[in-house]
Amino acid sequence: MVSIVVVHWNTPELLAACLHSISVSPSSSVREVVVVDCGSPGIAHVEVVAGFPEARLVESSTNDGYAAGCNLGTNATSSEIIFFLNADTEVLPGAVDTIADCFRVSSHAGLVAPLLLNRDRSIQSSGYRYPGVMNVICDLWPVPGRICASGLNGRIGPGNRFHPYAIDYPLGAALAVRRSALEQVGGWDESFGMYSEEIDLAKKLEKAGWLRLLEPRAEVIHHGGASTSQRPLEMQAALWRSRAIYHRRWSSRWRRALFRAALAAAPAFSTKDDADTHAAIRSAFAAGLGS
Repeated sequence: MVSIVVVHWNTPELLAACLHSISVSPSSSVREVVVVDCGSPGIAHVEVVAGFPEARLVESSTNDGYAAGCNLGTNATSSEIIFFLNADTEVLPGAVDTIADCFRVSSHAGLVAPLLLNRDRSIQSSGYRYPGVMNVICDLWPVPGRICASGLNGRIGPGNRFHPYAIDYPLGAALAVRRSALEQVGGWDESFGMYSEEIDLAKKLEKAGWLRLLEPRAEVIHHGGASTSQRPLEMQAALWRSRAIYHRRWSSRWRRALFRAALAAAPAFSTKDDADTHAAIRSAFAAGLGS
């Protein structure tokens, strides 16, 4: 059975669309639906969840980040498979059952992610190789878009759309985890706050011997950035701080030196961001990387 955990902050309209997509796509695999609200102002989210009898609300008085919300949801559920969703997602028919079947067939899979789609059903980037120096360059230097969208930047294509395939990690907007695997690696690491927590989780699962798969027959629409866009500069700093935490934990000293060099050179070339954003990025990433 599958427990669905929807992590939400201050996007009640998208939360309603997410819960509606679950309710109109009944699944024999779903045991429960839990909404974890991370300190949203007002009561709009309460009213939304009340409109879906199959959903249960768990509230936190503060917003401690996505990982903390996922851990609250994990503790509030009981199924062996936990399907974590951002509130800005919509589950398409058959997705939950397809993911449950993938876990059933793939006994060594600790994580299974769906294929993410845009609103017009075009394919989003969903699967990735672990981040490296090229990610920093593509984000901050004026690199052609076709390179940033390619395998050189760690992107993995959708495969043949019929069979699951191995990835390093998925986008955290929608992913399912085997509870026994999650407990083995100590759950989601809340020190990340926002961003990169799914990369850290995937790395820990890999070290523990678990496969990470993308199941392209399971499809989820991802609107993207609705919560984080409400605080853009703060979220940019949080993104790069979390990336630095990840690299300090998992990257070698020489690789971290390459990151610092790429970051230091970027302002002379980049045309993507204004000075305030660059300052926030530089400060957060450099401080997080350490020596």
